[in-house]
Amino acid sequence: MAGWQIDDEGLAALEQRYRAQLINSLSGFKSANLIGTSGSDGITNLAMVSSVVHLGADPPLMGDITRPRSVERHSVDNIEAYGVFTISQVGAGFYQQAHQTSARYPRAVSEFSATGLTPEWWPGSTAPAVAESALAIWLRLEQLLPIAANDTQLVIGRIERLRLRGCSPQADGYLDIEAIGAVAVSGLGSYHATSRLARLPYAKP
Repeated sequence: MAGWQIDDEGLAALEQRYRAQLINSLSGFKSANLIGTSGSDGITNLAMVSSVVHLGADPPLMGDITRPRSVERHSVDNIEAYGVFTISQVGAGFYQQAHQTSARYPRAVSEFSATGLTPEWWPGSTAPAVAESALAIWLRLEQLLPIAANDTQLVIGRIERLRLRGCSPQADGYLDIEAIGAVAVSGLGSYHATSRLARLPYAKP
């Protein structure tokens, strides 16, 4: 089978977009999510992300890595200003609209309006979720951790509310993400449906 390899000097010499696509593909399948926020002018913002991670269950924390400061960061600016945001799981029925939110719209343009997705509001929160999503999570900002290596930040949020549509957690708390039609993403725009191999028991020596 043919193979391929490259060293750090070779990586540095690659064309910028080629290198970004390559490096982004290395971590494999990632969850596809939309970060929802709202600005001081009331304009809603929606951003496609593939770096949402579980950070702990007690307290319930999730995180996301922001883009470098070399570009406008509407979402994190809103999170810093208001301290709240949402994470909505991308489903098979609207992944193309979700992908379109990654376009660099001006701050005055709402990605909800631009893509036809519907904002869903939780009373008391200024951050909208995506009504089309089967899984929506409202979070309050806990911490912003700067990452000096590439001028990004880890946004850490505490879960304040969950909304599921079309399913409930199983008896042991397990949520079947595949059953709600969630999609995965690889690279910068390759979307995938999943097929579970098995659900294994908790491993012990």
